[in-house]
Order: sequence, then structure tokens, then C-alpha cells
Amino acid sequence: MSNLNNLLHPKALRYIAAVAQLGSVQAASREVSISASAIDRHILMLEEDLGLPLFERQPRGMRLTAAGELLLALSQRWKADLNRTLSDIKHLQGVSHGQLRLAAMDSHTNGFLPEFVQLVAQEHPGIVLEVDVLSPDEAVQRLREGEVDLAIVFNLKPSREVHVVASAELPLGCVVAPDHPLAGLAQVGFKDVAAWPLAAQSRALAIRRYLEKRHNWLLQEARPPLVTNSLQLVKRLVRSGSHVALTSELDAGPEILKGQLRFIPLQDRSAQPQTVGVAISATRAQSRMARVLAERLGVHLTEYLARVRQAGAETNRKKARPR
Repeated sequence: MSNLNNLLHPKALRYIAAVAQLGSVQAASREVSISASAIDRHILMLEEDLGLPLFERQPRGMRLTAAGELLLALSQRWKADLNRTLSDIKHLQGVSHGQLRLAAMDSHTNGFLPEFVQLVAQEHPGIVLEVDVLSPDEAVQRLREGEVDLAIVFNLKPSREVHVVASAELPLGCVVAPDHPLAGLAQVGFKDVAAWPLAAQSRALAIRRYLEKRHNWLLQEARPPLVTNSLQLVKRLVRSGSHVALTSELDAGPEILKGQLRFIPLQDRSAQPQTVGVAISATRAQSRMARVLAERLGVHLTEYLARVRQAGAETNRKKARPR
């Protein structure tokens, strides 16, 4: 497969990508096993034809110009399309081989995602799965640009460029330690939450932006609030009993399954649920394997949520008391 990539990926684009990544013609020469003079000649010919420099030649190395950045993006798109095409060709041979890139959120990495990676390894052992951990906005952008094959994203909005294969609603709730005073309640309101130190997620995440828009008073009244972009820190603090958090069952899934955290639904009708969706590009050609894995990821997500909710419901029946 690597030889085919080299044969079908235009030389000039490969050379530009190597020099951009490694910072010098000499280093790129060692990477692609081509003489430095040949690489330099290709770049100079391109610059002459385009009438613009592709690199700034600096004492400490070579840095892409704006024109070079555009050609690097072209190289990345070409490589992504080439990988999909080669995967389809392998499938025609009756072999499930290839390389797929998945964009996911940081909160997925210690939840359902490891199980999905194991499923792919068992069901499609010839597939090389690359997982990029990104923000929701970055994931959608990479999907549109063809840099990833599929994505699982919070609050994903369907568009002409993005096809949502599967989605699920994630009601907002309060997560507490099993022995926390709120743990015995069947439901909580925002006023209940405000009475305890709140571990809040940063503005980079949709749930924080939602709270600021509709319930900013909560962030001001919680005593004292902690703000972080680390979901793992949030959950560690909640497990210790020192804080409570507002999040979804999916974010707290591993701890709910182990009985380490309890998810209590919010009774406030204004608390809009988040969503999580699995998507592929609606405008770019997709390999059959990308479509198959997107559907498999959607099924796995649904099954995982069902397990988390069943575990939570069993705990609730044992501990809940009427308000």
C-alpha cells in the first residue's frame, strides 16, 4: 500500500509536504529517499511556474508561504482521497484493508471509544484506524475538508456538507458522588446544584456556552466554581465528593457503569438536551468501509448509552427518594 501511495501521490506534492513537515530539503531528502537537489529542483520549477515562492528560506530552515500552505492542503486532500480509493480497490478484491481516520472528542477517549477501537480490530483486522482528538468545530472542519473519514461530534448540525449517520439525545443532568447529599434525589433543579461547589467545563465546550446563555446566574452563584477544559479533572473532583457537575450520561458513562458516580436528571424544562452524532462527508466520495464503520459506530454508541442508562436506572431505584 505504501508503494502505491508513492506511485499515485504526485511527486511535487509529496516533496512539499515533506519539506514543510521537516523544515529542510536535506531532511526531506532522507525521508522520501530522493536526492536533495531533485527535491529543490522540483520546488524551484513549481515556484517559477506559479510566479510565487512556496517557502521562505530562513537560516534555521524553510517555512511555508501562503501559496505553499495552499499546496500543502491540496497534498493532504489528495492523500486522503487516495487512501479512500485504495481501500475501495482492496474491498473489490474481497479484502477489508485500508486506513480510516476518525475525529472524536476528548470526553470519548475513556468512555465508549476504546470499546469501539477493539470492535474494529476484531471485526476488521485489516483496517488501520487513526483517531484524532479534536474540538467539535475542528472535527466538522476536518470532515468537510476530507482530512478525516468520519466524526463523532456533540451538537452536530446537519448540512449540505455533512451527512449524519446516527445521533442520540443527551439530557442534561447533575453528576454527584454516590454518597453525596444530592445522590438520594430522583431529580434536581438548578437551585439545588447552585448550593454546592460546581466543577464547570470551559467555554470551548458547548455545555458551558449553553449554561452561560441560559443559566449564567448559576456560574456566578455556585460556591466556589471551578472552570477547566479537563473532563477527567471534573469527574475526579465529583468522585471525591467535593464538587458536583452538570454534564451528560455519556460523559460520565464509565463511572456510572462502575457505580462511582450517579447521574440525576434535571427537572427544569428549559434544560435543553445536547446531542451526539456520527457523521461522514455528504459531498466527498466515501469508501464503503468508511460508511460501514460509521454505521457500526452509531450502533455501538446506542448500545453503550443503553447500558449506561440501565445501570443508572438500577442505582436510582435503590437510592432515590421522593422530593
